[in-house]
Amino acid sequence: LQSRRIMFGFLGSEFTPQLDERDIAVQSLRIPSTSLERSLAMQRRVEDRLEEFPQVELVFSRTGTAEVASDPMPPNASDAYVILKPREEWPDPDLPKDELVGEMESALGGLVGNLYEFSQPIELRFNELIAGVRGDVAVKLYGDDLTALTEAAGDVAGVLRAVEGAADVKVQQVTGFPTLDIAFDRPTIARYGLTVEDVAQSVAIALGGRPAGLVFEGDRRFDVVVRLADATRDDFDQLGALPIVLENGVTVPLRTLADFEVVDGLAEVRREQGRRLVIVSANVRERDLGSFVEEAQEGVSAQVDLPPASFIEWGGQYQNLQEAQARLAIVVPICFAVVLLLLYMALGGWVPALAVFSAIPMALAGGVFALVLRGMPFSVSAAVGFIALSGVAVLNGLVMMTAIRQRLESGMPLDEAIADGALARLRPVLMTALVASLGFVPMALATGTGAEVQRPLATVVIGGLITATALTLFVLPAIARLVLHRSDDGRSWREKWWDRPRRNVTSDEEAELKDIA
Repeated sequence: LQSRRIMFGFLGSEFTPQLDERDIAVQSLRIPSTSLERSLAMQRRVEDRLEEFPQVELVFSRTGTAEVASDPMPPNASDAYVILKPREEWPDPDLPKDELVGEMESALGGLVGNLYEFSQPIELRFNELIAGVRGDVAVKLYGDDLTALTEAAGDVAGVLRAVEGAADVKVQQVTGFPTLDIAFDRPTIARYGLTVEDVAQSVAIALGGRPAGLVFEGDRRFDVVVRLADATRDDFDQLGALPIVLENGVTVPLRTLADFEVVDGLAEVRREQGRRLVIVSANVRERDLGSFVEEAQEGVSAQVDLPPASFIEWGGQYQNLQEAQARLAIVVPICFAVVLLLLYMALGGWVPALAVFSAIPMALAGGVFALVLRGMPFSVSAAVGFIALSGVAVLNGLVMMTAIRQRLESGMPLDEAIADGALARLRPVLMTALVASLGFVPMALATGTGAEVQRPLATVVIGGLITATALTLFVLPAIARLVLHRSDDGRSWREKWWDRPRRNVTSDEEAELKDIA
């Protein structure tokens, strides 16, 4: 039991094994001020660089938001879908996909102005639906001061980059969008007898426009909007020369009353739970998700100082893992308690029920050892395998114990009943274990699409059935002899222990106990 606990401690954890979709998705992110035309030109260079790989069959991209805005994206973001050739057509069919992704990342690193995130088409969308980000791990920083949150998010990103297995670490682009900042000179405006509202209204009409009438074309009507021409609005000199009319009919140029400046404004403001939010996302490669997040949490708590009234939540796939583990912590003990109760009802006592129930720890130990030998982390798929394994292990133990008790009730001596019952049930126990284990062998060795989910389940069942069957055939008969053994007076050891005489406490001992109390 202690060795099983130690081995289980070395197991990693993840929500579900990562499926190999055979294709690659590459998200390219640029500064928020990038225009759509410029973004398209930069994305074409990304496609050309990816198509140089002999393993790639086709590359196509999507930039910005489509006409049907089911998946809104800014113009500075592009998704490239890399369709790979069949492996037999690769120059090196044995090349791992992670190494190919690394080579692509190095090749794209020479294109300045892009930040890349490698994923898979379905995985990318799945992660986005879970936590609003496209990475495996999402670190959400909640608070009120957006500037302080952005600085803390940069520190968190630095910690994540130092953790082994981190890839594609990026911080949400909060700033960087060019914004026209108009600073009104309030004392000067007051000296001219105007109000800030009057000047701001003139600026709004010049830049944004105001409806000044209607034009009718049959049954249709259109607003007539008055505003400056596009060329004039982009020229600060002409915009500053815009006349502002005073009460006496005299005009003053707008530059006298306000200053114009283009600054880096907010590109995106997210809110969740009534708080402002900045997200740091990362992908995990060649490592299990659970140990990665645990190490990252230790680093963040030790190295990052959060702003006042701020807190962190860890989302993405890790959030699903935590929720699944919480549910399993409730469901699994309930299931085991029900199994133990059914064994009690079938065998008529807690001691034989516990004897049969002992097959479950042995089965779980075998499943853990099998996962360790194959280098697989614990996941929901493996948890399902443990549940199925427990049922088969209890079934074999119940078959063996029932056969022994039937022979005892027919008057057969204990040793003979155990030997005869074990031999009689040897074939059914072996057939049950072999049918279940051999049926999972193709799943354990599968390499096709979806095999990543099948392998942990099959590995747990096969490894657990080996140890559970050995317990049922060799250990359970010995436990049965200990439990069912009766002495010359016809009582079992547990009946003799329960009915053992209790020594009466003497008056001196009672007085001593009172003094101690």
